[in-house]
Amino acid sequence: MPASSREVPTLPPLALYVHVPWCVRKCPYCDFNSHGVGRSSELPEEEYLAALLDDLDADLPLAAGRPLVSIFIGGGTPSLMSAGFYARFLDELARRLPLGENVEITLEANPGTLERGRFLGYRQAGINRLSLGVQSFQAAQLEALGRIHSGEDAMAAVEEAREAGFDNLNLDLMHGLPGQTPELAVADLERALALAPEHLSWYQLTVEPNTEFHSRPPVLPEEETLWDIQDLGHERLEAAGFSRYEISAYAQPGRRSRHNLNYWRFGDYLGIGAGSHGKLSAVDEQGNLRIERRWKARQPEAYLRRRRDPRGFVAGSSQVSDVELPLEFAMNALRLVDGVAMADWQAHTGRPLPVLSERLATARNKGLLVEDVQRLQASPRGLLFLNELLALVSDAGTE
Repeated sequence: MPASSREVPTLPPLALYVHVPWCVRKCPYCDFNSHGVGRSSELPEEEYLAALLDDLDADLPLAAGRPLVSIFIGGGTPSLMSAGFYARFLDELARRLPLGENVEITLEANPGTLERGRFLGYRQAGINRLSLGVQSFQAAQLEALGRIHSGEDAMAAVEEAREAGFDNLNLDLMHGLPGQTPELAVADLERALALAPEHLSWYQLTVEPNTEFHSRPPVLPEEETLWDIQDLGHERLEAAGFSRYEISAYAQPGRRSRHNLNYWRFGDYLGIGAGSHGKLSAVDEQGNLRIERRWKARQPEAYLRRRRDPRGFVAGSSQVSDVELPLEFAMNALRLVDGVAMADWQAHTGRPLPVLSERLATARNKGLLVEDVQRLQASPRGLLFLNELLALVSDAGTE
């Protein structure tokens, strides 16, 4: 299929991801670009801030003057950095790029790394959404996960966040943990719900390559127990007024994460910081949409050295090919409970709808898709067996 069939009138929304690569201690399940520094280490705040701004400046031409719909600061443990660090960064960012109306600015924070009063400083710096990495409230599960906080620390962090003026709070919770029963999983949810967050990310622990858990696997619950946990947890969250809008994301009305929705709807995002990734679209002279993925130097020390390197911060890039586009788009869009309009498929992938028809019929016969010819939407079964659904839908683009 020629690229010209992917002509679109406008570029997608643009977000910004900022990566802070340091944490107190690397968790055994974590496969993110994070590097333990210990509690007493001095982080190079000034040098890293300068590098982030240089990195951003180099990427500005790719932004094409579009306003940012959201900013997400992830890690690592971004709450290791001071409030002053973020105040200066956000001030400089606003000088370089327009910010959309009511732009969502999220900071990830771990309860075990917070000093008293730091949340107030983050709020005053302009951060308006917090994502707390709680994972569990149970001592045994937290120890198994290598976390440095307690359940009481998590509860205290929520209290301080509210006192600081945060009214948009996400709690990260994991299930399927070592030694976890359905009762313990639901107990975690009950404690989370008692804290009245606006958003919950509730996802199953998976053992990823290049992690300590991969080399020394823990004993995880049996598959039947995992199904029970998911069924009970979903029922409890829905009863509490949380709507599931993505495979592992639940929100109160009006509190869906704008940043993550931009990912799942195949929007664009700049990525700055060590090991960050970005996705940028551009329209070429022939009016064709081109999509490029870029990633930055991964190791913190190497990233900082790139300030003085003529190569800049980019470690690599690749164009998303016509063959890759169906899977790229489907991997994101089909995670959404509501799916996407069928017309979005053609606009983003360049694949005409008739090419899909036979594959979609097969997926519907398997009960993996909702019976709606106007939407590409996974059924509840399709969300559970997403890999099978993705194989059917994305293969349509290669015929």
